[in-house]
Amino acid sequence: MVKKIVQEGLEAVEKQLRDIVKSDVDVLQDAGLHIIRSGGKRLRPQLGILAYLAAGGQDVARVIPMSAAIEMVHTATLVHDDINDHSMTRRGQITVHARWGRTFALLAGDYLFTKVYELMAPYPSEYNVIMADATTKLVEGETLQAAAAKAGNMDRETYKTIISRKTASLFEAAARMGAMLADAGEEMIEALAIYAYNLGLTFQIVDDILDIVGDPDTLGKPVGTDIAQNRGVMATQNGGLAVQEAVAELEDDPIARMMANLRESGAIEIARMQAEETAVRARNALTTLPLSPARTEMENLIEMVLDRQN
Repeated sequence: MVKKIVQEGLEAVEKQLRDIVKSDVDVLQDAGLHIIRSGGKRLRPQLGILAYLAAGGQDVARVIPMSAAIEMVHTATLVHDDINDHSMTRRGQITVHARWGRTFALLAGDYLFTKVYELMAPYPSEYNVIMADATTKLVEGETLQAAAAKAGNMDRETYKTIISRKTASLFEAAARMGAMLADAGEEMIEALAIYAYNLGLTFQIVDDILDIVGDPDTLGKPVGTDIAQNRGVMATQNGGLAVQEAVAELEDDPIARMMANLRESGAIEIARMQAEETAVRARNALTTLPLSPARTEMENLIEMVLDRQN
């Protein structure tokens, strides 16, 4: 029953995302629909819905605009990230900037961000404060990542700060607001927020592992982009500068050579252990919640994130 409710909720989120980008400026509407229709895991809105249900919420319609807003923030960042990364594919589709050009892609990303205001408008101010805090942290995280990559100082502490802001903050906000919309008590709200925060860390670490060992066809995007640009968890293993120097010295296909070296170095196993640790914290946070089908689905999400191949 919960799976059906969540699926119906995600379908409502999908409709809201498509409807909200309608515009008489064709390029904004077309680019927005292009990235939205390319799909995605929709993990962040799923968290909002599940947290609402786990906290006792009964009317899923209450959480749909917020869940769509969370996904819209993520979608907007993808448009801008693809410009920065010079990526030509995303989710198996051509990227917005590859199809419409850099200028229109930047404007399309900005347009998607502004639509978050519209989606959040029906909610009281405390929800908008949470969203504003999460989006601020997200941009701070992306900026810290770019700065660390440029300076070649991607150590483990810097990496943890980056992923906690650029990824985990939005996961946490989705669950926190979902629980609040169910009128949950403070203890339950915090437990769900801690769960989602650690799930977000796990998700990003696994994502960075897949950048090394993943199949480009399965991922729907090129692999090796993050490590080649001195980003991601693998850049922390021997220091970012060392990775940059290694890239400069390799011949033929330097990215492929470097990725092969990383596979053999044990760095992936270390990163996998880090993902397991954050997953344990996510599981532990759920133990304070009463048993329910929604809680079970949230536990299953942890395993899905750990085992995912795309």
